[in-house]
Amino acid sequence: MPALRRILIMFMALPTLILGVLGSVVAADPIQVFVTILPQQYLVQQIGAELVAVQALVAPGADPHTYEPKPSQMADLTKARLYFSIGMPFEKVWLPKIGAANPGLKVVATDQGITKLPMAEHGHDHGHAHASDHADATLDPHIWLAPQLLKTMAQIISIALSEVAPEHAVRFEENYRQFAERMDKLDGQIRSLLAGKQGTRFIAFHPSWGYFAKAYDLVQIPIEIEGKEPKAAQLRDLIRKARELKITVVFAQPQFSTRSAELIAGEIGGRVILADPLAADVPANLLRQAQAFQGALR
Repeated sequence: MPALRRILIMFMALPTLILGVLGSVVAADPIQVFVTILPQQYLVQQIGAELVAVQALVAPGADPHTYEPKPSQMADLTKARLYFSIGMPFEKVWLPKIGAANPGLKVVATDQGITKLPMAEHGHDHGHAHASDHADATLDPHIWLAPQLLKTMAQIISIALSEVAPEHAVRFEENYRQFAERMDKLDGQIRSLLAGKQGTRFIAFHPSWGYFAKAYDLVQIPIEIEGKEPKAAQLRDLIRKARELKITVVFAQPQFSTRSAELIAGEIGGRVILADPLAADVPANLLRQAQAFQGALR
């Protein structure tokens, strides 16, 4: 009889055990999301928190302009529900292939509604230009390098996640609201750091900092020309211009060779500072770069 009673108790408890297991499975089943670059991954994590599992296609140190996804990434992409694009050139080639491999994948452009700047060209100051003035120019994808544009991207992410998982919409919206407040605070911090620097020019190897320059009224002068290292005559022009403007710092990017930047810095008696536009923690990176600009710009 005691044995029968134990069997009956276990049988009666079975539905509760099953529900408990199912509940833990549901709770541990986050929305599978892919993004192009690490700064987007940071944004999705800020809005989705533990409700999302997000992977970035472009690994740290890789060049997002010419990236090719690995076979393992293509396999993982077949399980994703959302892909957040940002306008990198390689997306034009790979997003159709990714979509063909996963017809149920929803692709959301995090650059929608943002007026893009033309990529700065050698010999042209960049910071005040508008895309409409350069209709045929290649547009700059580095939109995440300004706090107010980060807010726009985060809102797009919040809306997309809410459409995929409406039961969590209130949570996503609250996370966005808190993130937007932090970006407003960051914007104020950077403005304080760069007070009095308006109109100051700086040299950057790869023209990544156009949106940062526009937001804080700085002027970016690039070394790179249409994705290529400058020729000797072009380097001489840059060195002459840097001397005229009394520029003593050249900003270089870890993903590219620093040879030209070091050559120019040596000729002007200056130094090279690494400024990584692809750092994962975007707000911390923007504050760090603002401090570097503050110390470097005269």
